[in-house]
Amino acid sequence: MSKAMMKAVKSEVGKPLRIEEIERPSPGPEQVLIRVAAAGVNRPDLIQRAGRYPPPPGAPETMGLEVSGWIDAVGGSVTRWKPGDAVVALIPGGGYAEYTLAHEGSALPVPAPLSLTEAAGLPETVLTVWNNVFDMGRLAKGESLLIHGGASGIGTTAIQLATAWGATVYATAGTDEKCRLCESLGATRGVNYKTEDFEAVLRDAGGVDVILDMVGKPYFEKNLTILKDLGRLCYIAFLQGSKVEGDLSRLMMKRLTVTGSTLRIRTDAFKARLAGEVEKHVWPMIASGAFKPIISHVFPLAEADAAHAAMDAADHSGKVILEVAKS
Repeated sequence: MSKAMMKAVKSEVGKPLRIEEIERPSPGPEQVLIRVAAAGVNRPDLIQRAGRYPPPPGAPETMGLEVSGWIDAVGGSVTRWKPGDAVVALIPGGGYAEYTLAHEGSALPVPAPLSLTEAAGLPETVLTVWNNVFDMGRLAKGESLLIHGGASGIGTTAIQLATAWGATVYATAGTDEKCRLCESLGATRGVNYKTEDFEAVLRDAGGVDVILDMVGKPYFEKNLTILKDLGRLCYIAFLQGSKVEGDLSRLMMKRLTVTGSTLRIRTDAFKARLAGEVEKHVWPMIASGAFKPIISHVFPLAEADAAHAAMDAADHSGKVILEVAKS
């Protein structure tokens, strides 16, 4: 019997992305096979393509960390899902393809009223924000949050979720237009980091309780300055450097907490718990209209190179999506 095949995006360091025919995967006992409708494009995809972010053991070599689509087949131990169910899923890789595998606990129902294309940008982004801002960062109602990269997919998500949670939100962005977008989503103030000193602006505002940072080295000392006592500094990336120097006495005197995390290597059980919290807290925000993913660009799967170029140019606001199949 011939093997079932599918189209998937393959990559080699320094070469254009290309579509190839590869073997279609089959679900293990706790897995679901998803016929992909759309896949989110994320910064780690570009890093993996450059050869600096290899997939964890057992994960597909192809890129793609989040998808939407329809359950095509389920493993023998799966109880929640059945073929035909519309889902979104966080995956360790393999989303740039016609079919992909997900652990049953990392799948969530497509939340009304979103389309499958809109929903494809949810899993990696929302679970990252929830894990860092609300779980590890412990953002509480009435507190204040600063988001670096406020116009990114992560940033536009964090602004809306934190505002709906009852927090005061500030955001940095690279253009005045992006700052106004942040404010339209609920930020009290968008700060253009190219023309303004966000440290001075936030110091004058009284400081903040939590900071979500994806920049790294250049902002470390400034972040410590503007955090209030018992503040939390949460790192999800280090686009401008991971090695920092600082005065530990400042952390001690203000009793600060510095955290960092990445989702891809976490256990299936951890991701399932996180997905459950997101379904409980975030899905109602989507249903009420308090949160909606911001989609910047949509490309067909065959134009994955153009999608990466749009992400790499950093001139997008919100999510970049690859459309694989029409719903």
